[in-house]
Amino acid sequence: IADRPEGIGVCGWILVSLSFLLVLITFPISIWSCIKVVREYERAVVFRLGRILSKKAKGPGMILVLPCTDTFIKVDLRTVTCKIPPQEILTRDAVTARVDGVVHYRIHGAVSAVANVTDVHSATLLLAQTTLRNILGTQSLAQLLAGREEIAHSIQATLGSAMEQWGVKVARVEIRDIQIPVAMQRAMAAEAEAARETRAKVVAAEGEMNASKALQKASMVLAESPAGLQLRYLQTLTAVAAENNSTIVFPLPINVFGSLGQKSTGG
Repeated sequence: IADRPEGIGVCGWILVSLSFLLVLITFPISIWSCIKVVREYERAVVFRLGRILSKKAKGPGMILVLPCTDTFIKVDLRTVTCKIPPQEILTRDAVTARVDGVVHYRIHGAVSAVANVTDVHSATLLLAQTTLRNILGTQSLAQLLAGREEIAHSIQATLGSAMEQWGVKVARVEIRDIQIPVAMQRAMAAEAEAARETRAKVVAAEGEMNASKALQKASMVLAESPAGLQLRYLQTLTAVAAENNSTIVFPLPINVFGSLGQKSTGG
């Protein structure tokens, strides 16, 4: 609409001339109704006889508006925070979840925001809700819980391309909270507990295997040195005695049992 050539016609120019003449006749009283102040964070889209006066919005500062023929709409250029209400979605793996989010956006084209959409803020909210439901419906529950940032970037890109013609720039999209049913939470907790128990059993089995290998090597070393076995007995006795235990252990070499067995057989 802003790109169409301006043409108000002969009657339009006559009305504008009469309006300007009225301002001159009633000057300086009329100047107070003609001068409008636009703040730093605002822009004014001026309509003259229903047509946009300029392709670029006016402001900030003072602008001149003719009575009877000119009207204007102020557009706020500050960043707007739009809260997306909780949405009931069905993930790709058939799990129901409630997801809400926040969209941060701002208007960078005031003329497009006024001329191309009826209510830019309402349209942004509805489009954000629809985009959130469509994108999250293609994700599994695991992807939804683990990849919030990637999903938010995808939603931001989709919204940005759709709202570019409205003169709106999406600054940031955040997924605030993901709520899943209580039964699903219990099932996930049981699954995580079972996974931890499995890992604990695997670690214990690996420890037993390593210990058995170490004992095998130690037995081979002790088999080569009978005196080493006796020293090991003495170390065990020292460790037991240091614990204030009432049980006394007497180490006895294995070869003594062997000799006693041979004597009993010979007798």
